[in-house]
Amino acid sequence: MASIRAALALTLFAAIALAGCSPPDEPPPPESGGALNVVTTVSPITSIVENIGGVKIRLRGIVPEGVNSHTFEPAPSVAVVMSEADLIVLNGLFLEEPSLQMAEVNAKPGAVILTLGDRAISREDWVFDFSFPESDGHPNPHLWTSPILALKYAEIVRDELSELDPDNSDYFGENYDKFELRIEDLDSRISAAIATVPPSGRKLLTYHDSFPFFGSRYGLEIIGAVQPSDFTEPSAREVARLIDQVRSADVPAIFGSEVFPSPIMRQIARESGAAFVDQLRDDDLPGSHGDPAHSYLGLMEANVRAIVPALGGSAAPMDGFDASPVFEGDSAAIYPE
Repeated sequence: MASIRAALALTLFAAIALAGCSPPDEPPPPESGGALNVVTTVSPITSIVENIGGVKIRLRGIVPEGVNSHTFEPAPSVAVVMSEADLIVLNGLFLEEPSLQMAEVNAKPGAVILTLGDRAISREDWVFDFSFPESDGHPNPHLWTSPILALKYAEIVRDELSELDPDNSDYFGENYDKFELRIEDLDSRISAAIATVPPSGRKLLTYHDSFPFFGSRYGLEIIGAVQPSDFTEPSAREVARLIDQVRSADVPAIFGSEVFPSPIMRQIARESGAAFVDQLRDDDLPGSHGDPAHSYLGLMEANVRAIVPALGGSAAPMDGFDASPVFEGDSAAIYPE
């Protein structure tokens, strides 16, 4: 660990020296104008923090959308951004270890490093599966795929922002209250949509083990994932096993994503007889920043609209759902792409 800290310290020194010649697609870190400087990692967390902090914080995500967050290595310039942050928000549960290490080395005195997953559930509630075997000791970190756990994230963020900026605590609380109502609406709509799926079709095989908390919340059986624990492509033996599993479970559809190579998923679908839906997302928000649905809420709506019809149900309960930010005004949040 000492060698890692030394290397990251040198990274910060080099990053500061080069800060004046950052590439044009790397915007400079926000300067504090009285508002809290907040740094986040994956885009669903950035969106949750944006909904609570609204226009009262300066927010910047560091993990580009569509990038594998498990293997993401932050650029040296990110060390500079972290060194100016008042609050650094990560998912935790071993999802962003390089980013966490960089934060621990470069955070300024008094800055808070907040790992939401470690605060949201206890060790007894950790989930292990194909991509996250218990033998590795790293649990499945995708808590946000359950809206109720995303609401817990928002509660933790509200409390931390209020502690750091008590003058705006009422504002953060009001945004949380609005977000809670939106989450309750989302949760009831998802339940209604899943209820239209025939019980025999309520099964998920996905490109990656991202949905155990979603599955347990809404009564979907997670029968497997294609991506192994080392985040490489599956072996021929693993592909054959998954084909047999899909056949035996009579799964209507399997779900891929643009961040995982689709030829393997297409092969499994073709040889098992299942439909292939290449639209599932776990941390890549729909559209671009500024679009109403480019949000955590939009992410969950998009997933329901991809999953439910493919499994034989109707996504009509999602019609009319408001996925836009809960606060008024335009924030200065940065979502890297």
